[in-house]
Amino acid sequence: MNSPSAPSLVAAIPQPAMLIDVRDRIIGVNAEARAVLGREVMNQPLITVLRQPALHKAIARCRQSGQREETRIVIQQGTQDHSFTVSCAPLRLNRVDGVLLCLEDLTQLEQAGQMRRDFVANVSHELRTPLTALMGFIETLQGPARNDPKAQERFFSIMQLEAGRMNRLIKDLLSLSQVEGQERIRPDALVDLDTLLSSTIRALAPQADRNATTMRLDVQAHDPTVTADEDQLRQVFVNLIENAIKYGGKDGTVTVTVEGLERDPAIRGPALKISVCDTGPGIDPIHVPRLTERFYRVDSHRAREMGGTGLGLAIVKHIVSRHRGRLRIDSTPGQGSCFTVILPRAA
Repeated sequence: MNSPSAPSLVAAIPQPAMLIDVRDRIIGVNAEARAVLGREVMNQPLITVLRQPALHKAIARCRQSGQREETRIVIQQGTQDHSFTVSCAPLRLNRVDGVLLCLEDLTQLEQAGQMRRDFVANVSHELRTPLTALMGFIETLQGPARNDPKAQERFFSIMQLEAGRMNRLIKDLLSLSQVEGQERIRPDALVDLDTLLSSTIRALAPQADRNATTMRLDVQAHDPTVTADEDQLRQVFVNLIENAIKYGGKDGTVTVTVEGLERDPAIRGPALKISVCDTGPGIDPIHVPRLTERFYRVDSHRAREMGGTGLGLAIVKHIVSRHRGRLRIDSTPGQGSCFTVILPRAA
C-alpha cells in the first residue's frame, strides 16, 4: 500500500496544519491554515510566511531532539491579533524528513479569561466604594460621633443609601447570572404585551410623578401576544422605562409603542416591535455601541447617584437574546433616545 502524499496527509488534519521539509519549505498545507494565513503558501519558505523567531527556534529544537516541541505565536488577521499554540512534530514521509506544524487558536480562550478578570475587577471596584464608606462611617460612629445624635442621624441615612447600592448591585449580579444560565432555554408561556406594559407603567407611575414625567402607551398591534417568560420580559421593560424616566429629564415624556411587523428580517418572521422613547438630552453616538456592556456608563457619577449599577442593559440584552429577539438603540443628542425590542409573534 502506498504511503499518503504530503498534501493529502495535511489536508486530513482538522486544525490549521503545515508540513515543512529540511529546507524549511512548505510542502503541505491544508485549507484551515490557508484561511489563517490569508493566502496560498505552498512551496514557499516558511521564513517568508511566518517571521516568528520563537517558531523557528522550536522547529530547530524539534529536529535536534526528535521530540515534539511547542511554542506560542501571534498572527495578525485583519485588524485583530490572534494567539496560537504551535505544535512541532517530526515526521518522515516518503523518505522526506519533515516537521509537521499544527496551530491551535487560543484567542477566544484568552479573551474569555480577560473578560472574567475584567468582570471580577469591576465587581470589586463597584463594591469597594460603598463598603469603604460604610466602614468609615462605622468607625466614626464608634468614635467621634458616639454621643452626637445629629451626626448619627446623618451618617445612618448615608449608610442606608450605600447599603442599598450594594444590595442593588448584588441583586443585579444574581439576576445576570440567572439570565445567562437560562439563555438557551426557550420560554413557552403566552404573554399579552398590552397587559404587561400597562401594569408596568402603573407600577412606575409614582417614580414618573416625582420626576414630572408623562407616560404614554400606544398599542397599535392587533393581538400583541408573544411566547415569553413573563417575569423576565417585565424586567426588560421595567428597566427600559425606568431608565427613560431617570435620564429623560424632568417634565419629559416617555412613550411606549407596540407595533406589529408582518416580517422582520432579523427575526425571519412576524414580529412585534416595542419602542421606549424619551424626550431627554439623548446620548452621544460614541457611547451607543457600548451601552449593553457590563458596568459601562455614559456618566458614571450621575448613574451612581441615580442608583444605577451599570448592569441593567446587559441583563436586557441577555433576556432579549433568550427570547430570540433583537435590541436596537437609537439616540440623537438633544432629541432623546429610543430603545426598541423586537420579539417574534406567538405562533
